[in-house]
Amino acid sequence: MKPVLITGATGNVGREIVKCLHSAGVPVRAAVVSPADAPNLPVPVPWVRFDFTDPQTYPATFDGIEKMFLLRPPHLAQVKRDIQPALEYAAQAGVKHIVFLSLIGAEKNRFVPHAQIEKVLQQGTVAYTFLRCGFFMQNLSTTHRQDIQAGDIFIPAGYGKTAFIDVRDIAAAAAKILSESGHEQKVYPLTGHAAYDYGEVATLMSQILGRPIRYSNPSLPRFIWRFWRRGHPLSYVSVVAAIYLTTRLGLAATITPHTGELLGRDPLTLSQFIQDYAGVWTREQAEQFVHGHAHQVRGNAGKLKELSTP
Repeated sequence: MKPVLITGATGNVGREIVKCLHSAGVPVRAAVVSPADAPNLPVPVPWVRFDFTDPQTYPATFDGIEKMFLLRPPHLAQVKRDIQPALEYAAQAGVKHIVFLSLIGAEKNRFVPHAQIEKVLQQGTVAYTFLRCGFFMQNLSTTHRQDIQAGDIFIPAGYGKTAFIDVRDIAAAAAKILSESGHEQKVYPLTGHAAYDYGEVATLMSQILGRPIRYSNPSLPRFIWRFWRRGHPLSYVSVVAAIYLTTRLGLAATITPHTGELLGRDPLTLSQFIQDYAGVWTREQAEQFVHGHAHQVRGNAGKLKELSTP
């Protein structure tokens, strides 16, 4: 069997897919942005340096590949310029099936890059499978970890409900699809078993973690300002804010049966996720995080000063 290419192999979803395929005996080729990232792979598998914006990395990446998992790098929002060339090369190199991690509702939300990638794949010659996923539970333990460590879920989602899904379930579904046939040209909207608003998430986290967690429900401009000041590119923050706008509008609450149908079991629950990841929100972790990122905050303060100068 030829190796399966996993892009984003050191990220939340990619790491879990690598583990799933490796444990099933499926050969994997992990794509990493830099050789320095290779030690972060969860298991010892062959890896290759791959950059969507660097065509020199394409030949080694796609050589002998027939199936691949496609994850959009968060910092790349210009699909035609930054991502489409790699997909066109993949098709010419012999890739026959691409499993793309998309967003639930992407077909109705044309301003997000995921919708543009779906369109490119639909118009191409390579078979595709779209995993249109709900909000990741792991966003709470990564993107929003710092605020939750301080006791606040700082997310501009109003009180719209979200059908969260654990990335471990996404990975299990992707690994299954990449390991067998019959999923070509199909779309799977994947969610967990229940939908929560972030006030309910805060209550659940407070109960399980044993300390108060609140939901401050910030405005979109306030959210954008805070995350930009932390050093996130404005293009990335804008996409995240736009996605949370869909939650405010009630578009993230739909619960689908596809996760359970693909996996043959119930999806992992939000309570289980909080229990499994409880350690990442401890005060000790918060102190280490703040200390380690102090230099980044100071650097962003300098940028703000520069921007405010006439």
